[in-house]
Amino acid sequence: MGTLTIGCFPGLVGSMAYDFSLKLAEAAVDKGHKVNIWFSGNATGSVKANQKHLKDYSTGEKYIKTLLEKGVEICTCEACTVARGVKKDEGIEGVQWNAMHWYLAKIHGSDRVLQIGGE
Repeated sequence: MGTLTIGCFPGLVGSMAYDFSLKLAEAAVDKGHKVNIWFSGNATGSVKANQKHLKDYSTGEKYIKTLLEKGVEICTCEACTVARGVKKDEGIEGVQWNAMHWYLAKIHGSDRVLQIGGE
């Protein structure tokens, strides 16, 4: 099986890019692929643990934890995350915090790369 790296760059609230990225990652890992996810921009706010989940507004925490348990590597852009007021000690356990070089290294070692969002 191959390695897929997903760059998640969603726009403001209402973008389908974030949810699509997580669902695609789950489908790929369930088929036996290795998956890496890079959160940038507005996706980085989702790594804060214990957010209130509203019926029509997913925080993604359950999905993120499930993906981590399945072996998906998830990393958030540290600069983007801190800029949104999230501190490392508030983050979901298992999510890595790093700079863009993490994403670039994963791209280099992947069979396929998808950048989703950025609208």
